[in-house]
Amino acid sequence: MFADNTLTPKEAVRLCALGTVASAPLHYSELAGSVRHFISRIMGPSLDLMGTSIELLRYEGLIEALDGKGMEDNAVLAITEAGRQELHTLLTARLRSGTDLTKLVVALKFRFMHLLNEEDRQAQADQLLDSSETELARLLDLRQHHVRETNAQTGDPLLDWLDHEIDQLERRLQWLEKFRASL
Repeated sequence: MFADNTLTPKEAVRLCALGTVASAPLHYSELAGSVRHFISRIMGPSLDLMGTSIELLRYEGLIEALDGKGMEDNAVLAITEAGRQELHTLLTARLRSGTDLTKLVVALKFRFMHLLNEEDRQAQADQLLDSSETELARLLDLRQHHVRETNAQTGDPLLDWLDHEIDQLERRLQWLEKFRASL
């Protein structure tokens, strides 16, 4: 954890893996796929975030193979008591606000966009639109996957949060369309 007891990116992936296997034992490959899918739909593809090894969680005694050894035989994995304690620590960690680098970069682009020529301003507006559309597609895919996987309905905390985020992205896209048209 960071000094202020907030999670590092790798600890966020660790939280995802432990929370996933705490919900139900899974085969090694299912756990790896589920974590990769969830993280990439929220953050986009990131090699830095995918570096957390399920084998390391096994080595640390946070998960265990119920049958077999692990990755080599696609064993069914379950969380251990130590894993539940670690999951609790990660789930109850503080949130760090104001660290979203992307928001800073977007704000800086808008702040200094007037310094660009018209063609470059249009290109930046297109880039912002493309980025938001990609983010929306990832969240819509995650929502669909979650509903299909868990039969989630209104009242499911993740589904409600995703709906909120999707609504914000749809409004951002509308605003960006108007902004681009005004250039």
